[in-house]
Amino acid sequence: MQEHPLPEPITSALFADAESKGIRHGFFTRNGGVSEGIYRGLNVGLGSNDEKQKVQENRRRVSAWFGLAPEKLATVNQVHSADVVVVERDHDGARPAADALVTASPGIILGVLSADCGPVLFADAEAGIIGAAHAGWKGALGGVLENTILAMLSLGARREAITACLGPSICGVNYEVGPEFVDRFIAENPSFEAFFTPSTRPGHAMFDLQGLTVKRLTDAGVRAESLGICTYADPDNFYSYRRTTHAGEPDYGRQISAIAIRED
Repeated sequence: MQEHPLPEPITSALFADAESKGIRHGFFTRNGGVSEGIYRGLNVGLGSNDEKQKVQENRRRVSAWFGLAPEKLATVNQVHSADVVVVERDHDGARPAADALVTASPGIILGVLSADCGPVLFADAEAGIIGAAHAGWKGALGGVLENTILAMLSLGARREAITACLGPSICGVNYEVGPEFVDRFIAENPSFEAFFTPSTRPGHAMFDLQGLTVKRLTDAGVRAESLGICTYADPDNFYSYRRTTHAGEPDYGRQISAIAIRED
C-alpha cells in the first residue's frame, strides 16, 4: 500500500516550551486528506455527510502525525456547551456530548473540530496537563474556556503555568450579527460592547469572536494568543460553515486542532 505524506498542521511558537517537554500540537488545515468535492481535503467531521471511510482515513492521518494509532484520538460530540470531559488513558473511543477535553495521560490525542468556531489548545508543560476546547459564540459566552482551565487545575495544573492558543476561526470582518445577538452579550457584560463594530446594514454589527476569546483567556489568568487566521477568508485551507451557507452549499467539512503528551 502506497504511503501518503502526512498533513502539515500550523503550530504556535507559544507552545515552544511545551514541545520541549514532550507535548505536541497542531492546528490542521483542510490539506493532506482524501475527501473529495465540497469536503475536499482533510475533513475529520464524523457529523458531516462525507463518506465515512474517507473521514476515518483523514482521522488516521491526523493520529499518524502524532505517531499514534487512530483509536488514541479523543474527540467529543460538540453541542456548543460549556461542558468539559476528562480523558483517561483507557479512552475507548466514546464521544460524549461536550465541547472540551483535558487529560494528564500520555499517548492520548485531544482533538476539537471547527469550521468557523474557535479551537483553543491548552498546555501546562511543567505539570504535563493539556486541554482542547471548541469555543463558538455560545461556548465562549457560556464559559467553556474558563471551565477547561478549571478542569486542568483539578488534575494538578497551575493557572499561571497554562498557555492557550486560539487557532483558525472566523474573524470580525466576516462575522455579521443582528441586534439581538449584540444585546445578549452586552447584557452578560457591558465591556463586551468593545468586540462589536457597526455593520453596513442598519442595526447589525461585526463581531470579533477572536478578540473576545483571547480576552476571556487572559482574564482567566493564563497566557494566551490568537494565530489571527480567518477560516471564512481562506477557502483553499479551511472549511467554513458561514461561507458554505452564503454559497448555498448543502454541507461542509470540519478541520481539527489537536494536542497530545508524548509517551516515554
